[in-house]
Amino acid sequence: MEIKTEINLSDWHQVGEGGNGKTYENPSEPGRMLKVNNNRSNDLESVKKEFDISQAVERLGLPTPKMYEIVRVGEAFASVSEYIRDKKSLSRICHDNPERTEEMARLLARMGKELSATPCDTSIFPNRKEQALLALEQATFVSKKNRAKIRAYLESVPESTTCSHGDFQPGNVIISEGKCYWIDLGRFAYGNPLFDIGHLYQICCVYAPMKQVQNIFHMTQEQFHRFWDAFAMEYTGKEDHSEFDILAGRHAAIDVILRTVFQKPSLPEKLFFGILVRKLAGKFY
Repeated sequence: MEIKTEINLSDWHQVGEGGNGKTYENPSEPGRMLKVNNNRSNDLESVKKEFDISQAVERLGLPTPKMYEIVRVGEAFASVSEYIRDKKSLSRICHDNPERTEEMARLLARMGKELSATPCDTSIFPNRKEQALLALEQATFVSKKNRAKIRAYLESVPESTTCSHGDFQPGNVIISEGKCYWIDLGRFAYGNPLFDIGHLYQICCVYAPMKQVQNIFHMTQEQFHRFWDAFAMEYTGKEDHSEFDILAGRHAAIDVILRTVFQKPSLPEKLFFGILVRKLAGKFY
């Protein structure tokens, strides 16, 4: 693929930052936003994959910013997409207005239900369950005992051909002028909605004490817990969501394993993943 445009980053100024990269705008190019991924995913293959997926998601009728082109930024590659003006992520709204934390959680729950009710193009997107089973067999940081338990559970998870975001969390929904958009779609697939639920549980209930995670999402540990509680009640329609939490916890362990599909973990990360899986498997399996 020939990349025709090269961008000088000094002409752009940063307008956002998340766990996957940074975003920029240029006053001389209104309506366009530059996204530069972190070093481990700023190669052409990774950027093109996310670019193509985002275009395919748009064709499904799901609200997401339009993708325009792939560009070169120094030695790295980046994408240029539609710049949604005056936007805020759900997590930023929670930071700026903590009293709205529960409201944003309920909104994400409703959007999640809509997402998992949307038929996905299975000829384009991967099968999340198959991804997880393959990742489990390759995850050297999972013990044989826990691998057997998780595999048995995974095989019992009902199949689904509806949409799964893959990075389902309050930073990946933005609002502008009352309209919501899905962003960061590089992990999009089809499968049971519990895979997305497990990812959110991981952030709100496992990663919540970590300062790095709090800084990324602009939320406190107490807010994460409030967010999960309101989300789970809205999603299940029950005040007592303890059974739902168990399912979410099981899928949180699977979510750790799925990380190896989307990144090449270093040895310290593998050690950390191993500790997380052991902890979650001991509690939920």
